[in-house]
Amino acid sequence: MSDSISNMPATPMTLRIGDEAPDFTARSTGGQISLSALRGRWVIFFSHPADFTPVCTSEFVAFARAAPDFEACGATLIGLSIDSLPSHLAWIDAIRTQMDVRIPFPVIEDPSMAIARAYGMLDSQARDSATVRATYILDADGIIQAIFWYPMTVGRAVSEILRTLRALQRVAPGDALTPEGWQPGNPVLSPGILSQDAMPGDNAPWFHQLRNDAP
Repeated sequence: MSDSISNMPATPMTLRIGDEAPDFTARSTGGQISLSALRGRWVIFFSHPADFTPVCTSEFVAFARAAPDFEACGATLIGLSIDSLPSHLAWIDAIRTQMDVRIPFPVIEDPSMAIARAYGMLDSQARDSATVRATYILDADGIIQAIFWYPMTVGRAVSEILRTLRALQRVAPGDALTPEGWQPGNPVLSPGILSQDAMPGDNAPWFHQLRNDAP
């Protein structure tokens, strides 16, 4: 609906890590929602090509089952597709009744594709959402900290999105880096050494200093 989305630029944007996420106000399965109203919480904002599709259904079930873990991180899940609000409501009800899974997060309607285009999920001339399967992790200030892009035929790994969220929150203070596959409680990397005086004297690789993470 034309009045369900606001604050969207007219032309598609190319968003990068470090950019402020475009604000919007839209109808959702949880009522009207404004992105700016979620300041103070991390946000996982993810789009899907269409309701009642197999890959999207598998992702929504996985997000629903992991919702308590995202909540424990102070993060809000928000889904989006160009389908209408009635379609969203019918789909999540079908998931509840046929798969015994309740979708606890809001799903935004984007019939004009204004939000999808503002986030660069669609080409300005696109007539449908066939290429949309994007995920943005926003910090508590609404800044984009990570971007995932997948083709419509490949489902996302919700466990990796959760792991990335936890890693981003761990490195936010600036005192550590996280190595490949890091999980909470694992050793972290010290930030790079920038002076010769700080070089370790035990022949350890100065460019890869692992240390136990403080609880």
